[in-house]
Amino acid sequence: MKRVDDFRLKLGGKELVPIMIGGMGVDISTAELAIEAARLGGVGHISDAMIKTVADRRFNTKYIKEKAQLYKFNLDNSDKSMIRFDLGRIAEATRMHVASTMEAKRGDGMIFINCMEKLTMNAPKETLRVRLHAALDAGIDGITLAAGLHIGSFALMEDHPRFRDAKLGIIVSSLRALILFLKKSARTHRLPDFIVVEGPLAGGHLGFGLDWANYDLAKIFTEIRDYLAAEQLDIPLIPAGGIFTGSDAAFFLENGAGAVQVATRFTVTEECGLPEEAQQEYFMAKEDQIVVNMISPTGYPMRMLSNSPAIGSGIRPQCEPYGYLLDGNGGCSYIDAWNREKLAHPDAKKFQVFDKTCLCVHMRNFDVWTCGHYTYRLKDTTHQLSDGSYQQLTAEHVFNDYLYSTDNKIALPALQEVED
Repeated sequence: MKRVDDFRLKLGGKELVPIMIGGMGVDISTAELAIEAARLGGVGHISDAMIKTVADRRFNTKYIKEKAQLYKFNLDNSDKSMIRFDLGRIAEATRMHVASTMEAKRGDGMIFINCMEKLTMNAPKETLRVRLHAALDAGIDGITLAAGLHIGSFALMEDHPRFRDAKLGIIVSSLRALILFLKKSARTHRLPDFIVVEGPLAGGHLGFGLDWANYDLAKIFTEIRDYLAAEQLDIPLIPAGGIFTGSDAAFFLENGAGAVQVATRFTVTEECGLPEEAQQEYFMAKEDQIVVNMISPTGYPMRMLSNSPAIGSGIRPQCEPYGYLLDGNGGCSYIDAWNREKLAHPDAKKFQVFDKTCLCVHMRNFDVWTCGHYTYRLKDTTHQLSDGSYQQLTAEHVFNDYLYSTDNKIALPALQEVED
């Protein structure tokens, strides 16, 4: 079998190393991780998930405090319909994050931004348009449209001067979804530059129901590949979800993929935004701790570690400072679940909510430990140290292991024992 390094992704007249690091919010796919991917010749992602929260951390802005102060009068009100994002602030935060990342970019690779449709923010169309335009304004190489079908997103960008210049891609989990997208966006006369085919073993939100185990990435990939060939559409396909070794990646590349998207193995690298304490939980995870549940207010199934602190948390909804998942009417299923439990426990100072979670707060605090299906294998990619912890990896090490490994082998890093 060939190695990943024997292939190249052809995108926009450039040849790239065929490794794309998937977009993980909220600043888990950091600028530093994306910059490293680009330096090594591949494609990295930053994420626009909860962009004002990310800006506050990175640039010492006060967006969240400002919004919390503006709407503090509404904290005890279940009606969140009046809570709105300042579109100018959203654009400003997006431009800062993208521009600073692009200014630091080195190497021949590319940096994309992962844009989640399901961040509805009580004005789905308006906020999405601002986020897309601001990223293009700030010089992002490309946009990956994620967490939703995005059938109207191309139309939201077609009046932007970079609409035909930037690389625009979509994530789909079925041929049916792809056909629907192509049909709905046909009037823009703009095909996607790449298509990420995400299978059922991916981390975070899934494009499948709770019957996800009945689906197979290779089968979905083949079906979409054959459809594109029959329609004479030359669009690079990028399979994602469960591609854990270089051999896994090479299999898809030999069968017609333009590149592969990987993420799980980069969650435990120095450049990843996941705190080291959480990274150790990933290393220590057992197979039966990898669960798919419905606690996300988006309505999408979500894969995570069963010991995630967010599961069962009964924190008060924090829509006033955050509110990224409020729908167009100011609703969120977590608000409904929390109010139900509050009514059932009128005298309790604390209670638990198991069927939904306040995704905004817990993603902000890195308490939703979303993960790929093979997270339990991470312990086999590094050394366990004498204190029982696992050695953190570097993005370069993981990237090069994908690039050069064969026979499903995983190269361990040089041992760096902790000091007493």
